[in-house]
Amino acid sequence: MSGYYNDKLSAERLKHCYEIAPPRVCQYLDAEENHVLQKIHPGDTVLELGCGYGRILPLLVQTAGWVVGVDTSLASLLLAQEMLGDISNCHLLCMDAVRLAFRDRAFNCVVCIQNGISAFHVNQQDLIKESLRVTKPGGIVLFSSYSDRFWKDRLHWFRLQSEAGLVGEIDYEKTGDGVIVCKDGFTATTIRPQQFQSLTEVLDVETRIVEIDESSLFCEIVPRGTAAHSGE
Repeated sequence: MSGYYNDKLSAERLKHCYEIAPPRVCQYLDAEENHVLQKIHPGDTVLELGCGYGRILPLLVQTAGWVVGVDTSLASLLLAQEMLGDISNCHLLCMDAVRLAFRDRAFNCVVCIQNGISAFHVNQQDLIKESLRVTKPGGIVLFSSYSDRFWKDRLHWFRLQSEAGLVGEIDYEKTGDGVIVCKDGFTATTIRPQQFQSLTEVLDVETRIVEIDESSLFCEIVPRGTAAHSGE
């Protein structure tokens, strides 16, 4: 599916998905961003996985000392660079989130929101392990997926994207129970609380699952034995 985002849903097309988001979806997106910002301290080094065209990077750099955004789509990263302009404390890299070219313990906070853990279509436990590898002691890793209570609004948003030609026609026979399937091969799944717990229970971490705004499900992961790095 990473090929889908590279070939069909990158840069301006990806940006347009957010431009047509209805008010309830905009509220969900704002709630995710605000939750992440609460976890960042001034001066932190922050890594965003799947930064796309840089939608939230301008927010992150306002608090963090240094932000790195990675994505597999070069077209999206070029648009992100254009949108960031002369912001000096942000760096963009074309990189696979499960094979990060960073030293161990490089970041205070690793962020992967807006259901990236599902959208990347990679081994999810490998993704979590790699994120933890580059997280400093006392740091935090943030993954998010969708709340089941947001299903109708989420499906409505994808219907708008399909009608705009940004994703394929929705296959309603295969769509349901947290999964959206399009006839052109696009698939969006959901990670539920028990799945997050299953992915992290074999790791030496502390995991907190929290629902935000009745729309977003956050999995907050802290290496065991370290204090959570939180703005709360």
